[in-house]
Amino acid sequence: MTTSDIGKPPAARTPAGQARERILATAFRLFYSQGLRAAGIDTIIAESGVAKATFYKYFPAKDDLILAYLDKVDGVWTGQLHAAAEAAGPTPADQLVGLFDALASACRRDGYRGCAFINAAAESPTGTRVHDRTVAHKKQISAWIRDLAVQAGAPAPDQLSRSLTLILDGGLASGVLDADPEAAIVARNTASQLVSASLGRNP
Repeated sequence: MTTSDIGKPPAARTPAGQARERILATAFRLFYSQGLRAAGIDTIIAESGVAKATFYKYFPAKDDLILAYLDKVDGVWTGQLHAAAEAAGPTPADQLVGLFDALASACRRDGYRGCAFINAAAESPTGTRVHDRTVAHKKQISAWIRDLAVQAGAPAPDQLSRSLTLILDGGLASGVLDADPEAAIVARNTASQLVSASLGRNP
């Protein structure tokens, strides 16, 4: 979701592997900060310091690079969500609320521009590979939240998962639209109340 894990020295790789990682790291930064279409291939090539032939060897089309970027974002953001959930405690009910701590951390980072997947979906026509990748990510997150809801004993796990996903996406958007990281706190509190109501517990 963020660029916090980009730019760190890569592990030992062949020069070819390093070139691909430089391209992807540069694309990660530019795609997130400027948008998928505004960040041009020539700029990415220049800033990554690779030859044009090397770029096209790894990414024959811009969409190939965008998909690799989204795969990287998926790994980072999904990891942050799971880590936040696990840090909240062993019970699925607590984890359903705790995952929102990842939202709070994201909204406070310098250069935060919202959800990379929502941004990508807004720039990509329905039915394209890029748009399909954004949908797949959202379905994956929703399925994970639903699984936690089932484990927590929610009588209507589909509804709870859908509601929590909407709150999460709303918090991601509000954090950048309102320029107010406190939106994440509101989202967490709302999620806590919803989970408690769904499970018949006092918040």
